[in-house]
Amino acid sequence: MIRDPSKDKPAKLPRGVIAVAQPSFRRERALLKRGVWPVAGCDEAGRGPLAGPVVAAAVVLDPKRIPKGIDDSKRLSASRREELFEEICATASFAVAVASPARIDRDNILRASLWALARAVHALPDMPKHVFVDGRDRLDTPCDCEAVIGGDGIVLSIAAASIIAKVSRDRLMCKLAQDCPGYGFERHMGYGVPAHLEALGRLGPSPHHRRFFAPVVAARERHETVLVGESVSVIETSVELSVTAEAAI
Repeated sequence: MIRDPSKDKPAKLPRGVIAVAQPSFRRERALLKRGVWPVAGCDEAGRGPLAGPVVAAAVVLDPKRIPKGIDDSKRLSASRREELFEEICATASFAVAVASPARIDRDNILRASLWALARAVHALPDMPKHVFVDGRDRLDTPCDCEAVIGGDGIVLSIAAASIIAKVSRDRLMCKLAQDCPGYGFERHMGYGVPAHLEALGRLGPSPHHRRFFAPVVAARERHETVLVGESVSVIETSVELSVTAEAAI
């Protein structure tokens, strides 16, 4: 049989399409070969939304049972994230931690996120010997911690954590939508999309909104102004009715 050399070449991508490398298990495997294990990946979901908590996850993948297709959660469809969530939960050690809107208001979003990430690491069944975390900031953990910018697209354990965090938060936001109907949390997960901003302006902030995020502050101030205006209107109406009654007497 004569081999066709063209088949040995990688297929060309359509013009304008950029190939994106998937995260790998290379860094974890290098540590494993040196006897450093368990190794965890950490990531969070929900820094940007106007409502709801930040949810952090820590994951230790089983080197012998790594689900196929793990990727940065942002690159996956909702249905694929759900499938991988179940597969990761069935094969890996993991923990989830939540920083509430109240903690975000008190500490600021960065500190609340780092607190939740560290708490997720501490909640793992076994304390890892090394932690990879997505972003610039290392965590306050008793083990070595390595911050990896863009880590959810580079380190497989971080990518797995991004899936666990994202799906866990989406499910939580769907529950909050039942508690506070009208905002559409189940659709936009608390992000500042036009439909959410419209509902925020119409209904005012809910208990699940982050009080010091600018659009929430603006909506609260508008509603306080409206309430004050309505109160003044009620007082003026009462005075007017009182004057009218006295005149009738």
